[in-house]
Amino acid sequence: MSEKTVLVTDYTWSSTEAEAAVLAAVGAGLVVAETGEEDELVELVREADGILTCFAKVTGRVIRAGERLQVIGRYGIGTDNIDVAEATRIGIPVTNVPAYCLDEVAEHALAFLLALARGVCTYDRGVREGDWSLTRAAPINRIAGRTLGIVGFGKIGLTLAGKARGLGLDVIAHDPHVPEAVRDAGVESVSLEALCARADFISVHVPLTPETQGLIGERELRSMKATAIVINTARGDIVDQDALLEALRKRWIAGAGIDVFVPERLPADHPLLAQANLVATPHVAFYSEESVHDLEVLAAENVAAILSGRRPTSVVNPEVLELSRWADLDRDQG
Repeated sequence: MSEKTVLVTDYTWSSTEAEAAVLAAVGAGLVVAETGEEDELVELVREADGILTCFAKVTGRVIRAGERLQVIGRYGIGTDNIDVAEATRIGIPVTNVPAYCLDEVAEHALAFLLALARGVCTYDRGVREGDWSLTRAAPINRIAGRTLGIVGFGKIGLTLAGKARGLGLDVIAHDPHVPEAVRDAGVESVSLEALCARADFISVHVPLTPETQGLIGERELRSMKATAIVINTARGDIVDQDALLEALRKRWIAGAGIDVFVPERLPADHPLLAQANLVATPHVAFYSEESVHDLEVLAAENVAAILSGRRPTSVVNPEVLELSRWADLDRDQG
């Protein structure tokens, strides 16, 4: 029997073989939750040395129940499903995987852009209904020469900017935290107000924080061009969903491509899903066979590092590692 145990709260891919292999190398085995609900996790975490989590909520109650808990690893970039503040208070490092699915998310954003700008879904529905007319999705304008506004210029925003230029798009960006990175990429740094007013396509790539919750709301949507398209592959709470529904209904904007919702699984009869100018996908922008394998391995390697006395590659609360309990971590690793 494995000396250590890692609790997997949830996952969306076919198996956990890749992470099991990584963790077996440091004497750890996996226990996989059935539902990922809080009560179940509270019971399972009592015997766990680490957690790997995808979308399940790792609440303060779950964290406090982990009597042996040493590390919480996120399958992904954002950590809004983890009570990082409570983990930090207790002294537990929280890890993530910031450098994966960059191409996938950028490509998904561009897929939304192209599908909406070219009327692909509208024409597809028309053909299936016997309507072969050009006018069903008209007017359509050339994409080259139009402006893409990127909100958030981290690794994904930077990747998207490069790909967008290949389509002949002009790129502007808003990120008050890294304006120099925007300029270094040869992209014009603008205020959010200017971006909303100028962009033909607006793609959101910021993490969900108290600062970014509702960042794109009624005021921003009303200030956009009537021909604008909004794309969100980040987190549902960043774009005010009620305001977006009104914007699509009343044609403040031309359309939206949304991969993330609140709640994550909207009921089939939700009015947002009835809007013909919405293209929706089920939080899959991160997905490719290659990116999922990378994610499994990198997330497991972060957890394995802590369990074997090494520094992980990425820690979202690095101040924890300065505590005396982590003084013996090998600082040459990670």
